[in-house]
Amino acid sequence: MVDITQGGANQLRRNSLGLIAVTFMVISAAAPLTGVAGAMPLAFMLGNGAGIPAMFIFVTLVMLAFAAGYVAMSRHVTNAGAFYAYAARGLGGRAAGAVAIMALVAYNAMQFGLIGLLGGIASGVFAEFGLVLPWWGWSLIAILLVGFLGYRQVDLSAKVMVVLVLFEYLIVLLIDFAILGKGGASGLSLNIFDTGAFFSGSLTAAVLFCLGSFIGFEATTIYAEEAREPEKTIPRATYLSVLMIGIFFVFTTWLMIVGAGADKLVPAIQALPDPSLFFFGLAEEYVGGPVPAITGILLVSSLFAALSAFHNYIARYSYVAGREGLLPAAFGRTHDAHQSPHIGSVTQTVGALIVLAIFAGLGLDPVLNMFTWISQIGTLGVLGMMAITSLSVIAFFRKRGEPSSPITTLILPALSGLVMVALFVYIFVNFGDLTSTAGGWLGIVLPSLIPLAGIIGYLMASRLKAKDADAFERMGHNRG
Repeated sequence: MVDITQGGANQLRRNSLGLIAVTFMVISAAAPLTGVAGAMPLAFMLGNGAGIPAMFIFVTLVMLAFAAGYVAMSRHVTNAGAFYAYAARGLGGRAAGAVAIMALVAYNAMQFGLIGLLGGIASGVFAEFGLVLPWWGWSLIAILLVGFLGYRQVDLSAKVMVVLVLFEYLIVLLIDFAILGKGGASGLSLNIFDTGAFFSGSLTAAVLFCLGSFIGFEATTIYAEEAREPEKTIPRATYLSVLMIGIFFVFTTWLMIVGAGADKLVPAIQALPDPSLFFFGLAEEYVGGPVPAITGILLVSSLFAALSAFHNYIARYSYVAGREGLLPAAFGRTHDAHQSPHIGSVTQTVGALIVLAIFAGLGLDPVLNMFTWISQIGTLGVLGMMAITSLSVIAFFRKRGEPSSPITTLILPALSGLVMVALFVYIFVNFGDLTSTAGGWLGIVLPSLIPLAGIIGYLMASRLKAKDADAFERMGHNRG
């Protein structure tokens, strides 16, 4: 029997998460059903249409390239700070401080944006069953439930996440296999590697939508201090999550194309009042019965799972920042009974309530404003942190001076890092166009929050070094 309570005061709950729990907790952040129903119709319409499955293959390879260096370093670093710890061990304390604050801003932005999306979708889905609340009412319920789970022990959240993500996969695969069984609109064309389709439309938009479907997988290392045998569990969970997300989206986007017909795909989506109705239309056409309604409910639960996952990330980054001297020491304490980072959890919940009150009070749209404006800040931040982490991997192994594979510790991290930098610059420069805030102050201020967070974190780490040089040197050290 595994001891899940070992460890002293102010430590996370050790040995509480196995391979499946870690994998599904990070996949829940990627929100598979939300990606399929919400993002993929837009990817088809604004990206490269029938070339999306091939684009997913390309992006999966990029994510595997990033994971190679990430996993190689994870065998030497056991710290809930994840990106922060990698930066500390590879590039030093000041870079780590920058990453820590960037992570808090980025993951909070993802969480705040998803709160709006959940409220907007839930208000429509549950109205069909006679449950009528304003969008912010559903968002409020979600915030409180997520806060409750985050406050308690991590294995409770893990059990909820596994169940919700399994249901997401099952409903999408049910529709996938129905399309497969009926042969689609005009036969099962396997020509997903058609170069003409791949290079049609906007490749940049296609890459961004596909990349967004993977955001969250990088957080496997956040659970390093709570995983069983982290030196084995974290690498396996990282590769498994990338492959599960990649294969799932290649298979599902191909069958969505088959279901509509490649030549009719984009016109069919363009003719809809809301692109997210496309997948529900396929569910109605190929399965029918209660499946479309169930899909709607599971779409809400998919968003709830993603909210819970990002809440856990934020609480743990807050805990590490408090433990290592960047934030007030209170953040570095864990709950006496649950061994959870409860201060960070409560703080995040309060922040979410404030943001919800602002957007609801101003009468702003939960999807077009709250989700679109804020979530792209999160995407920008994650890309920036992944770029820094790739550089950290290279620096870490160069400093160690031990024999290591140049493929996993130099070549692949360098290639994935260059891709992340290019995408970061693109999103930063075109943030206004991507979020419909071009021409106003929001298009400048919102993306600037990420580099501003990095500067603040850098200065906070410099202050820590001046105040406590020993604590500065211990930044990112193993805690497992």
